[in-house]
Amino acid sequence: MKAAPEAQKRLLDLAELDSVIDRLAHRRRTLPELAEIDERSKSFARLATQVIEAETEAGDLAREQTKAENDVDAVRTRADRDQKRLDSGAVTSPRDLASLQSEIASLHRRQGDLEEVVLEIMERREAADTKVTDLAAKRDEERATLSAAEDRRDAALNEIEKEAAEVQGRRAGVVGDIPADLLKLYEKLREQYGVGAAMLHGGRCQGCKVALSIAEMNRIKAAPHDEVLRCEECRRILVRTAESGL
Repeated sequence: MKAAPEAQKRLLDLAELDSVIDRLAHRRRTLPELAEIDERSKSFARLATQVIEAETEAGDLAREQTKAENDVDAVRTRADRDQKRLDSGAVTSPRDLASLQSEIASLHRRQGDLEEVVLEIMERREAADTKVTDLAAKRDEERATLSAAEDRRDAALNEIEKEAAEVQGRRAGVVGDIPADLLKLYEKLREQYGVGAAMLHGGRCQGCKVALSIAEMNRIKAAPHDEVLRCEECRRILVRTAESGL
């Protein structure tokens, strides 16, 4: 393949710009905020689930407390009714009086037991409500931290995209100076090796950093200036410049 020496040298400018583009792409993929967001998102999801579980537990205890309090009210109402019957003097039979008094005493004991149950449920509910409050605070704090990390990520990505757009604009200008067949070869090699062209500097390929043999250097010296050369070691396009050592 033939190409004017100046066109070949433009490959070095293109390779430098492509290197910048690759670095920007790597930076985009490896932003520290991405790992932080992933971790924070998982933590937020766990806390959100824990809040729901705690709220469910607190709701169950609230219903359990309401039922227990209703049971206390029912027993108290029945005991009050029996006490009124006893106080009214309507029951005169000694046997009925003894039975009524026994029932009232039993109801009072039952009421006491149920009130203990209510107190125990209230303590558990208070602990459950505190747990909901604490977990919700942690969830909200994690959400705020996650949001801040997302803002930093967006700002960093915007900066990267702005720089990438500027570099792509410069790249388009360089591409216009390179013949189509040479550009096609460069793009093929770039896809294969990551770098499509490298400078021959001081007898060494700057792509693979290998020093060329004397025989290879002599072959390059004898080659026409417009011949497109390839590094024997890495197969990249080898661009000759004043610093090539020829």
